[in-house]
Amino acid sequence: MPFNIPILLTWLRVALIPLVVGVFYLPDSWLSSFDRGLASTLVFIVAAVTDWFDGFLARRWNQTSAFGAFLDPVADKLMVAGALLVLVQLDRVNAVIAFVIIGREITISALREWMAQIGASKSVAVSSLGKIKTTAQMVAIPMLLYYDMLFGVIDTAYWGAWLLLIAAVLTVWSMFYYLRRAWPLIKETTDKMT
Repeated sequence: MPFNIPILLTWLRVALIPLVVGVFYLPDSWLSSFDRGLASTLVFIVAAVTDWFDGFLARRWNQTSAFGAFLDPVADKLMVAGALLVLVQLDRVNAVIAFVIIGREITISALREWMAQIGASKSVAVSSLGKIKTTAQMVAIPMLLYYDMLFGVIDTAYWGAWLLLIAAVLTVWSMFYYLRRAWPLIKETTDKMT
């Protein structure tokens, strides 16, 4: 397993996931409801920044690796899934929206793995649509973790809910986009098997 700064940042992101979730399970005497939301939001933002930064450094320093390419999306998906599950439990996110987002991540991860096995991973490379979806999601989740007025003017509960709904719609759209691009190869492979 290679060890460098980008991979260290990815491992840091994995280590921060339990903090995003765990802060809501601390005793009431330790943190108020507002402080829990603030703490989890800040930890999530730090984790999201490491996501951008580790990729930037890996490309800049030419430290990309197969292990890093595997670990980075796993860390991202764990972070999003953990936060969404907490938000569902707190009744800040509808379970159907969380299921759509998490289900899409599992489906596309499996599709990418299969496409890589048959040597066609470029067919399901990350698209601009996927990046827009990720951006909407990564802004919505900390808003919903915070769940209060920001600077006295931004209702994060309202805007976070709308952004996550937009992310869910883009999630379905991008899933069909990837499946449509992969369909000819899926059909060709299944035809050879029959």
